[in-house]
Amino acid sequence: MRADPREYTVFAPGSLREAGALMAKEPGRWTPIAGGTDVMVQYAAGKLAARKLVSIWNLPELRSIEVAPEEVRIGAACTYSELQRQEIVAREFPMLVSAASWTGGIANQNRGTLGGNIANASPAADSLPALLAYEAILELYSTRGARRVPYTEFHFGYKEHALASDELIRNICLPRKTASYVSYCRKVGARNAQAIAKVCIAALAKISGGVIEDVRIGMGSVAPVPLRLKGTERTLLGKKVEPALVEQARQTVAQQIKPIDDIRSTMRYREAVAENLVAEFVEKLCAEASSG
Repeated sequence: MRADPREYTVFAPGSLREAGALMAKEPGRWTPIAGGTDVMVQYAAGKLAARKLVSIWNLPELRSIEVAPEEVRIGAACTYSELQRQEIVAREFPMLVSAASWTGGIANQNRGTLGGNIANASPAADSLPALLAYEAILELYSTRGARRVPYTEFHFGYKEHALASDELIRNICLPRKTASYVSYCRKVGARNAQAIAKVCIAALAKISGGVIEDVRIGMGSVAPVPLRLKGTERTLLGKKVEPALVEQARQTVAQQIKPIDDIRSTMRYREAVAENLVAEFVEKLCAEASSG
């Protein structure tokens, strides 16, 4: 069953303020649409419940990338292609650029937006583990004002998040604190391009004197929400980097994740892959520590 366009209303405001006013007037009645890579799939299948769409694609307030001394602010409507072209993002946040290159094909990367990926809240989204590892902060906008929410606190459950019915994601703010960290990211899928992840990981660690001073591990497709592996992080934090740590970290993974069987993979496969990815990350830390 395909959708009937006569049943839908699309409004394109000229400013973020105008968009916010529209959503404040009828909270919950207007659904934002930017690149449309998720919304239009639902529409084409006749499954788009929202009947009023507010286009935020061309709002200049959402399309910029600003560099401040403490953080880089990425407008929510910036596309994956734009992220890959930004030199400072590639230099300071390489895992996010890698995730952008994994997301769909070129057409999807030209239209898909970082803010849309966050709001869609799929636990299999490629970019979200990197945002967890970089400890991104979301700047949310409404006519009531702006507020900042740590991304680690944004998701409550499957497709549930902290965005109010009259709010838009304005910026994704990335603290500039991880330039000296060791990074590791990987996506495991059925093929190398245009595949939804079976499991994906983005991890960071700071090593000083052979000891792990800070560590962050984000993972996707292993729980109802994009997940920080806090238990594994606690196991690694403050420990000397040595081969025995690989197995210690591996053993913590299954206790934290809640993978499912679906058309892309099985629970048991996802558990095994998640454990292997964490082990690879720790092996990389061992190699970095050995090389000085």
